[in-house]
Amino acid sequence: MSAPNTRNTENEVRTMTNMIQAAKDQVAALTQAAYEKAAAAGVLPAGAAVKATIEIPKDTAHGDYASSFAMAGARALHMAPRAIAQTIVDHLELEGSYFNKVEIAGPGFLNFTLGPKWYGEVLSTIETEGPSYGSGTEGGGKKVMVEFVSANPTGPMHMGNARGGVLGDTLANVLARDGWDTWKEFYVNDAGNQIAKFANSINARYMQLVLGEDSFPFPEDGYHGDDIKALAQAVYDAHGESWKDLPDQERLDKLAEYGLSVNIPKMETDLKKYGIVYDQWFLESSLHESGFVADTVALLTEKGWTYEKDGALWLNTTELLKQKYMAEGKSQEQVDKLDLKDDVLRRANGFYTYFAADIAYHRNKFEVRGFDKVINIWGADHHGHVARLQAALDGLGLDGSHRLVIVLMQLVNLLQDGKPVRMSKRTGKAIALHDLLDEISVDAARYYFNNRASSSPLDFDLDLAVRQDSENPVYYVQYAHARICSLLARMAESGAAVCPAEEVDAGVLTQPEELALVKSLAQYPEELHLAARDYDPSRINRYLTALAGDFHRFYNSCRCMVDDPCLQAARLKLADAARAVLANGLNLLGVTAPEKM
Repeated sequence: MSAPNTRNTENEVRTMTNMIQAAKDQVAALTQAAYEKAAAAGVLPAGAAVKATIEIPKDTAHGDYASSFAMAGARALHMAPRAIAQTIVDHLELEGSYFNKVEIAGPGFLNFTLGPKWYGEVLSTIETEGPSYGSGTEGGGKKVMVEFVSANPTGPMHMGNARGGVLGDTLANVLARDGWDTWKEFYVNDAGNQIAKFANSINARYMQLVLGEDSFPFPEDGYHGDDIKALAQAVYDAHGESWKDLPDQERLDKLAEYGLSVNIPKMETDLKKYGIVYDQWFLESSLHESGFVADTVALLTEKGWTYEKDGALWLNTTELLKQKYMAEGKSQEQVDKLDLKDDVLRRANGFYTYFAADIAYHRNKFEVRGFDKVINIWGADHHGHVARLQAALDGLGLDGSHRLVIVLMQLVNLLQDGKPVRMSKRTGKAIALHDLLDEISVDAARYYFNNRASSSPLDFDLDLAVRQDSENPVYYVQYAHARICSLLARMAESGAAVCPAEEVDAGVLTQPEELALVKSLAQYPEELHLAARDYDPSRINRYLTALAGDFHRFYNSCRCMVDDPCLQAARLKLADAARAVLANGLNLLGVTAPEKM
């Protein structure tokens, strides 16, 4: 399955319709107009600036939208709230609006009840905007990079990478739909200590093949997986014992190069199978080879943020963090209590640290490639690194505290038969992504790994993921889509096709299940916007599950094949709108929307 096309530029950003917001805006406009009319008639004081809130009551018996205008204006208007509310109601003009009724409740709430015009426009908007329905303009075409997974290329990707992969991919999709120009990137850590360890591990297994297992020690901190043995065997099969006689460093360099040439394409293949395609795989080694790491460290030195000690070059992280925290509103006393430490940028042996490379990489993102915002998906164990990196970028004048967003992701617990699954059949270590995708579908994996907010640990139940019933959330949502497709196909066979929205009378939709489904459909643009704002694409999962439930209740309570042609047309249109929005949301998640199940 290919990933959804999410790229959009500033010229392609369009103003889309949010019918929830449109209704709120109209409540405010109608109320203000009624106030001004009452003031002109002399029954309310003129010139008052009333800041009212407009909420959606939990109980629809209290209307669909509630305005606090009367309570908020009581002091300025020198009148009891209920008297203000009654005056507003007396001067309201609802004709041609989204509302057919306004009632006064409690201390003076103005409760507005939606009418057919609004319900009809929801259906019309979904039809008109098509696959773009729900899109927003918040991003304004600004450039945002989402960097995710970025696993060390020293072994197979595991369950944590699986969660980070779908989280980052879906978040990028959501941001694109909210008006950002998105870019998906994988940062390949192909330099530094972990690559040296990788090379030494392959080298030990290779030399054991040549000299015998007991004749060459395996490094204590080496990688023990079967994948390392397989790489060593492949080198031995291709070159025999000839690499044994190479100078040690040359042999290590060749083994590292070979291992990366095998592992990186494997990672790319696994992620493509998972529905993830990156705009760029960025090599850490390129930063070192181009001198950009050294240049970045020199720039920090030039700005006065480094010092030398014990032969190493240090970043004055402590002072950078103090300035960052003080700017965020912490007191001097609070800052003084923090256990702040400085960071090494260049070791005494002349090698730059991973932190130095990370600072350079993010400088490249902002300064060289011009991203307005950068979002990284990291494991929760990287929590302590967040503020340090932001502060270092602040020191470079790049405003990392505001432009760099880190989404921290909690662990995944894999369950089968109600018990934790800890071992992989192939590697003897953490469950690998390719092993997981042998057990369950890509759809199930993508839906499940995005089913909870990144800040919450995730229990992934393998047994539930393959069940075909309503307990399985991805099946539940996909079944709703397939059910609608089957319904529409049956109705078409009987001569009842879906009509254009302009030919549908939404006024005949009066059942609670019908109205609830339309309101649910109208909520999608707001959910998409909030998912982008909060960097929480799991909102889309929760929305789709709720929408599927609203459709199933509508389907079970409201027959579409009825004698009344007007009612039949309206219900068919409503079902088709639900199908479109379900497909829209599933596509955003990178999950298929099947027509049959």
